[in-house]
Amino acid sequence: MTDSTREKDKMISEAIDKYADTVRKISFMFLKNMPDVEDVFQEVFLKLLQSDVQFESEAHEKAWICKITINKCKDLCKSYWRKNVNSIYEYEIPVEDKVKSELFEEVMKLKPEYKEIIYLFYYEGYNVPQIAKLLEQKENTTYSNLRRAREQLKLKLGGTDYEFDY
Repeated sequence: MTDSTREKDKMISEAIDKYADTVRKISFMFLKNMPDVEDVFQEVFLKLLQSDVQFESEAHEKAWICKITINKCKDLCKSYWRKNVNSIYEYEIPVEDKVKSELFEEVMKLKPEYKEIIYLFYYEGYNVPQIAKLLEQKENTTYSNLRRAREQLKLKLGGTDYEFDY
């Protein structure tokens, strides 16, 4: 094994340690079943392995991983197989708190463009300019989609303001 192969293996192992949960959570938000989540997980880290991208920082690396994950999920959602075959795998993520469980269920029902913004903003801690860059959209579009997603959640949850503290 060459030194560059060892370095690449080490880099992939570290990336999996850091971002495995993030990749799985983003994937589950889109796909809602674990076999597809695991497929996307493998594809994301395979793409990282095959890539020659040089990351400027850990934040750049995380943003790249999130973007690739979102794109892989969208590709899978658009596939013929996904649109025309019903999955026998439907999972629920256990949530201890009833309020968090209700909130999570409603987030899962949002349109993909709202769901990804809510996830990146509240769960991953990105700000709107970062999300706009990550999703390759204008900041104003991101602000509008975040506002609309919040409004939809508020309506669906009976007008109650919930705290997003995940």
